[in-house]
Amino acid sequence: MQRSGRLGIGIIGAGHVGPVLGAALAGAGHALVGISAVSEASRDRATAMLPEVPILGIPEIVERSELVILAVPEAELAALVTGLAATGAWQPGQLVVHTAAAFGTGVLAPAQAAGAIPIAIHPAMSFTGTSIDLVRLRECYCAVTSAAMVQPIGMALVVEMGAEPVLIEEADRAAYAEAIAVATSFSTAIVAQATGVLSAIGVENAGRVLGPLVRSAVENALGGVRPATIDLASFAPESPFETGREANRPED
Repeated sequence: MQRSGRLGIGIIGAGHVGPVLGAALAGAGHALVGISAVSEASRDRATAMLPEVPILGIPEIVERSELVILAVPEAELAALVTGLAATGAWQPGQLVVHTAAAFGTGVLAPAQAAGAIPIAIHPAMSFTGTSIDLVRLRECYCAVTSAAMVQPIGMALVVEMGAEPVLIEEADRAAYAEAIAVATSFSTAIVAQATGVLSAIGVENAGRVLGPLVRSAVENALGGVRPATIDLASFAPESPFETGREANRPED
């Protein structure tokens, strides 16, 4: 497969993540060849975020694309990659990127066996699936995992999306995903508890009241954090990756 500086990109999954990353890369000059969407909500989201991009079937997207972004739930990723490999869909030289926090490139091994180039890119932010995420991406870091010779490609894609890349080794993806899950679940639980208390005593718009406090408290905490000052295990949910997946889940 021959590539120029601009790529033909296909998006598999029109949850909260896929359309946003597609819009960001389109803004950098890449061409979006299609997006898959199953549910009515996902089709509406795809149409709202990418109005000029056709909604296509997954095999057709893979066939047309130089870069395929797999923005699907973690639980569905391995089966999707394996199923496409079984049909001979993957192409030599094709870039294949997934957005799951917990996995590196190992989950893309069936595509790699067919000659595709695997990259794992996870944006460390909570998505809404709306245009506000394009602004938030500019302050976001993305975990990039790939073979050393492919790292410049993954990092360049992140920069084109407006974010900052951070390299995570394959063996460290589970620990990275745990950190994401802990940060997400802890902050969500605390905010829910605090707003619930204020609402119970009759405070209207509790979220707005606490918003500046929460944001400043988090900024202060992040500014003073040092290695080994936080015991992640003490805050971990029962399933270490479950809550993180929900917060950043590219579901249909």
